[in-house]
Amino acid sequence: MDFMKMMKQAKQLQEKMGTLQEEVAQIEVTGTAGAGLVTVTLNGKSEMKGLKIDPSLAKEDEVEILEDLIMAAFNDAKAKAETAMQEKTQELMGGLGLPAGMKLPF
Repeated sequence: MDFMKMMKQAKQLQEKMGTLQEEVAQIEVTGTAGAGLVTVTLNGKSEMKGLKIDPSLAKEDEVEILEDLIMAAFNDAKAKAETAMQEKTQELMGGLGLPAGMKLPF
């Protein structure tokens, strides 16, 4: 197979993956627990966008604060996990000698 043709195909695949990632980011899903007493909304990037806790599970005037704190803690943990994964990926890919700007997976 021609190297230039292979590089062109890799670039096309990278562009398609970028489009797919943008589309996935727009997805929004909702999960529930406790017969609807707790509801969590995530986007396609697994970022928590919403949290609802039924007031019967906590002091009524503290529910919003509790929801905000849980969302912040979840998103903080997710960001730390993503950073750790990026570091591990860079360690693994560091010895491959890929050209600058070329990312795996495409």
